[in-house]
Amino acid sequence: MTISGTSPLSAAIIPDPHSVTLEDWGPLPEGTGAPMATEGKKLWAGDGILEVGIWKCAAGSSHWKFETNESFTIFSGRMTVTEDGGRPLELTSGESAVFPKGWSGVWELHETVLKVYTVF
Repeated sequence: MTISGTSPLSAAIIPDPHSVTLEDWGPLPEGTGAPMATEGKKLWAGDGILEVGIWKCAAGSSHWKFETNESFTIFSGRMTVTEDGGRPLELTSGESAVFPKGWSGVWELHETVLKVYTVF
């Protein structure tokens, strides 16, 4: 599949994130158990921390402390997120979430997750 848009001023059109060829991004650094394989594709990057891309991660547990804001939509898979001191929330295919800078907690991926994300 070809993604249209080759410059920061071009539109990135992704009709189906499942059809995009992803790159091996290695094991998830935030993983807290067995290594979790990740793949991804950066679709756009702006000034500073601005970035849009596709991320795929194998099942497992990880702990996050966000140094940026992140918004994403899950295209396949299921995960439970639990903010430190908070209650668990399940996210599945078709659902979106926003994590503000400073959010800290656990992500439990019950199966491989594919998401389109924006970091800002």
